[in-house]
Amino acid sequence: MAARSKGSRRWLALVGALVVVALLVAAVSAWWANRWLDEPMALAGARAEVNVEAGSSARTVAQQWVDAGLGVHPRLLYEWFRWSGQARSIRAGTYEALPGITPRRLLAMMVAGEVVLERVRFIEGWTFRQLRAELARAPNLKPDTRAMSDAQVMAALGAQGQHPEGRFFPDTYAYGRGVSDLVVLKRAYAALQERLAAAWAERAADSPLKSADEALILASIIEKETGVEADRPLVGGVFVNRLRIGMPLQTDPTVIYGLGEAFDGNLRKRDLLADTPYNTYTRAGLPPTPIALPGLASLRAAVRPQATQALYFVARGDGSSAFSDSLADHNRAVNRYQRGGR
Repeated sequence: MAARSKGSRRWLALVGALVVVALLVAAVSAWWANRWLDEPMALAGARAEVNVEAGSSARTVAQQWVDAGLGVHPRLLYEWFRWSGQARSIRAGTYEALPGITPRRLLAMMVAGEVVLERVRFIEGWTFRQLRAELARAPNLKPDTRAMSDAQVMAALGAQGQHPEGRFFPDTYAYGRGVSDLVVLKRAYAALQERLAAAWAERAADSPLKSADEALILASIIEKETGVEADRPLVGGVFVNRLRIGMPLQTDPTVIYGLGEAFDGNLRKRDLLADTPYNTYTRAGLPPTPIALPGLASLRAAVRPQATQALYFVARGDGSSAFSDSLADHNRAVNRYQRGGR
C-alpha cells in the first residue's frame, strides 16, 4: 500500500513538472509570437505589392506576400492569419507593404481594406469629351465605358436620356486598382447632383432661373467666362440681369461649344451670326444644356450672384474682367483692353 502511494506521488510530481514545462513553453512561445508580430519584416526591394482576389485563402495570401518579396516564411504568416481569427475577413484588393511593416500591421491593413489607391482629376471647365479622355488615361482603371456611346454611359449611370455635359463634379477621385471606370463616374455624377441640389436650395429669392438644371447651365457658362474666382459672382450678376430683361447672353463660350470640333481656335464674325441652339447672340435665354463642368464657386455664382447694375463685361487680358453698366462704357472698355486704346 505504501509503495503504491509512493508511486502515485511520483506520478503526480512528474505530471506537475510536465505541466510547469508546458506552461513555460507556452509562455515563451506567446512572448516570442507577440514580439514577432511587432517586428518589421525584411523586404527584397523598396516595396512589395500583392493583389488579393475575392475568395483567396489565407494560405494563398501568405504565399503571395512571400513571392512578392516579404522576407518571412509563408507558414508563419498563414498561421498568424489563422490564429488571429481574422483570416476570413481579409478583403480583396491591391495592397502595398513598405519598409517597417510588421505581421500585425500587414493583417490589419488587409482586414481594413487599405488598398493601394490611384487618382484621376477632372478639371473645372472641361467638356465631357475631355473628361472621358482623361478617364481613358487613368492608370489601372477598368475601361468598361470605352466602347460605350455618351448615351450608353448615362444609361449605365441610371440617367438614361440625360445629356452628359456638365453633369460630373470636377474634383480629384481616388480609386482602387482594377475598379471599373463606371464607379468613378458614378461618384462624380453623385457629387455634382449633391452640390447642385445644395446650391439650388440656397438660391436668391428673386432669381430668374426656373430650375436647378437652368442653374447648372448658367454655372457652366460662368465657369468658361472667367478663371478668376472673385469675378464669378459679378459675371453671374451680369447674366442674371440680362435674363431678367430678355437680353441675349451674348457669350462666346456657348458659340464655341456649338461649333464643336469645327472650332479652330479663331472665333469669326460669321460664327457669331450662324444660328445654332448654342448661339446666345442669335437666341435669347439659356442654351439647351450645360457647356462644361462647373466648379462650386460657379454654381454659387449662378444661384446667388452679386448685386450689380452691370450688363456688360470684357476681359482685361490678365484673367480678370472690367464691368460696365452701359453700352457706351462697355465700348470704351473694349477699346482700352481689347484694342489697345486709351
